[in-house]
Amino acid sequence: MWSPAGPDLVVHADNAEFLPTLPDRAFTMVYIDPPFNTGRAQRRQEITTVRSAEGDRIGFSGQRYETIKGALHRYDDAFSDYWAFLEPRLIEAWRLLAEDGTLYLHLDYREVHYAKVMLDAIFGRDCFLNEIVWAYDYGARARRRWPTKHDNILVYVKDPERYHFDSDEVDREPYMAPGLVTAEKRERGKLPTDVWWHTIVSPTGREKTGYPTQKPEGLVRRMVAASSRPGDWVLDFFAGSGTLGAVAQRLGRRFVCVDENPQAVEVMAGRLPSARVVRG
Repeated sequence: MWSPAGPDLVVHADNAEFLPTLPDRAFTMVYIDPPFNTGRAQRRQEITTVRSAEGDRIGFSGQRYETIKGALHRYDDAFSDYWAFLEPRLIEAWRLLAEDGTLYLHLDYREVHYAKVMLDAIFGRDCFLNEIVWAYDYGARARRRWPTKHDNILVYVKDPERYHFDSDEVDREPYMAPGLVTAEKRERGKLPTDVWWHTIVSPTGREKTGYPTQKPEGLVRRMVAASSRPGDWVLDFFAGSGTLGAVAQRLGRRFVCVDENPQAVEVMAGRLPSARVVRG
């Protein structure tokens, strides 16, 4: 089904069944954003507005708008045995990575500590590269604890002596104390650290697909730019809205995006029209 000389792919399949069909060491980068095991179903309603004198919303300058509800996207985020579910898929990720390849595993505070132990066993502790903290400021405000406003991204490499990392390809950030550096450094900006301050996908922005858990392209772009080269193949087997594919296209990488949710595949088919859609 997959060939390094073939087209980019969007695959509708159970990843546990599809991944074994792919050859060893085929991908320079794997990014996965699996369900976080929150114990609840995730829902996201698409909403658009049109101007109407009888509208139910009032906008700028008193103009009235009518709310039109679109598709309701939902997926289950609860597993009776989460680690029995995830471990074989992480073993497949290790197999599929090239010798210079890198895995980015995106989780949150509920499971990341267990994942670190598991990946140490699968990859080896010397293959741990980073824990990236994605910090944002959006959502509910807790009053009886510190509000949780970050996700965790574990970064492991296949071979700690051979992995690809090109910091020159990564977008730069402003210095937090620009007065302490030279004008040349201020102009260029600094390489991001392992804490990434980046907003979520704007509810009204062009990037928005309406799919729950969609991640911003700017976040994934850093990973793809640093850990792959133009023409390399990258893989996401919990692809959701297809952010990895969208970023890979813009950066000249090849991609395979896999998801078993038919709504995710429909979103990706619209977002990635040049990809071949394969339905299992």
